[in-house]
Amino acid sequence: MTADGSRDSNGFEEFARANQRRLYRTAYLLCGDAESARDLTQTTLAKLFQYWHRASKADDPAAYARTVLTRTYLAERRRRLRDFLAHSHVDAPTSSVGPELTVTLLTALAELPPRARAMVVLRYWEDLAVQTVAELLRCSESTVKSQCSRSLATLRTRLGDPRLYTTRC
Repeated sequence: MTADGSRDSNGFEEFARANQRRLYRTAYLLCGDAESARDLTQTTLAKLFQYWHRASKADDPAAYARTVLTRTYLAERRRRLRDFLAHSHVDAPTSSVGPELTVTLLTALAELPPRARAMVVLRYWEDLAVQTVAELLRCSESTVKSQCSRSLATLRTRLGDPRLYTTRC
C-alpha cells in the first residue's frame, strides 16, 4: 500500500506487460491448449497482483512468477483429477496409439502426467537447472533427473523416429 492507501500497481503493471508473453508460452506448453493457457496466465497474474508486495521483493520476480504459474497448474490438475475420480468410474487405460501413428510434441506432452510434464517443460523448454526445477516443485534433484529421464524416454517412444521431424534432407 502507498501512503494514500492505494496499492502500488505501477510496478506490477510494468512487470505484467514485460512478462505476460513468456508466462503464456510456458502455460501453453503445460496446458496444451490456448484457452487453458490464457486462464492459467490470468490466474497467475491475479495471484501475483494480490501478493505483489512479496513478489516485488524477490531476487527474481520472473522466477517467482514462474513458480506461481507452475504450482497453480499442478494444483488445478490435482483438483480436476480428484473431481474426475470422485464422479466417475475409471477403467484401466489402454494404449490405442500404434507405432505407425505420428503424434505432435504437444499431444505427446499432454499424455505425460502433470508433474512430469511440468518437469520436462521447465527443464528443457525453460532451460532451468535441475536444482531450480527441484526447488520449484519442492522435490529432490534426483526426482527431477529420474522423472525427466523417464518422460523423455516416453516421448521418444511416442514420437517415433526423430528424422521425421527434422528439416534436413
